[in-house]
Amino acid sequence: MEKLHITPENIARWLEQLIGSGRSVYAPVRTGERVDFKKIARPEEVASDYVQTTQSVKKVVFPRTEELFSYRKEGKQVSVRQPDLQAIPETVVWKIRPCDAAGFASLSGIFNWDYKDGSYNARAERLTLISFSCATSDEYCFCTSVGGGPGSTTGSDIQLTLLPDGGALVEVLTPKGERLAAEASSLFASADGISKEEYLARVEKRFDARQLREKLDLAFDSPVWQRQSERCLGCGACAFVCPTCACFDIQEDARGATGRRVRCWDSCGFSLFTLHTSGHNPRPVQSARWRQRVLHKFSYMPERIGQTGCTGCGRCSRACPVNMNLLEHLQSI
Repeated sequence: MEKLHITPENIARWLEQLIGSGRSVYAPVRTGERVDFKKIARPEEVASDYVQTTQSVKKVVFPRTEELFSYRKEGKQVSVRQPDLQAIPETVVWKIRPCDAAGFASLSGIFNWDYKDGSYNARAERLTLISFSCATSDEYCFCTSVGGGPGSTTGSDIQLTLLPDGGALVEVLTPKGERLAAEASSLFASADGISKEEYLARVEKRFDARQLREKLDLAFDSPVWQRQSERCLGCGACAFVCPTCACFDIQEDARGATGRRVRCWDSCGFSLFTLHTSGHNPRPVQSARWRQRVLHKFSYMPERIGQTGCTGCGRCSRACPVNMNLLEHLQSI
């Protein structure tokens, strides 16, 4: 890891260079009361006064809808056209939070667990993450309870920690980050003697993840799922804003002799998610679907891919229309 310093003026110049390099650059942009990741054309578009974006940026590697292939039928002949994965542009995500950067490890584990997903991996290979450590937090943040932290570098290629003078400590963490920093080497100086710890938010650890998993191993038939899910609407908002949720459905979009196979976001909280063609549903009630969500993130994923399916970003609780607070539920378990 290399530590550098960059001035406020050079931060803006660096972002201008990234935008002008031909890469697709995504950053937090404010629209009304919402802040979300969007492709930007100017440094001035980047939002500054927020704790967390409303949605994560997982869409850059796992699009909301994605064509897997298209086809055309001519008599008995069928021609299939695959998307050109080589046409996927180099992408930089600017000002991602540490909890979001950490979420890409979970996504990579899911999309490479029993099958290596070509589309996901092509996008991930062309992705560079520039995170900004967190100087502020709110009551929904619990990154330190799931192995993260306001200055965690897990998943980041480069991390910036803003300093009181408006400049930043720059930590170059991976070969991708080294290549990006080398392109703008004249903008950086040595960062000897600068420590980031005093500039980070303080996020109290609220529960022990190991003890939680031990509880969950014995809780499949617990009445806690019924109590916790009584007001759940099954709307899927928690899954759609989550940086690690990767449930999807595959739809056939056919019109006459042509058609395409489309992958789109889904949620294990939806009543149709596990509905069989026979009409049987192994998770017929919302309590079973809520149990699946919690066990998947905190028990099944650690067992299968070695990654907790939660980064403590708090988005699910902020987005829930009936105030189901995941942190409170985990603490009660």
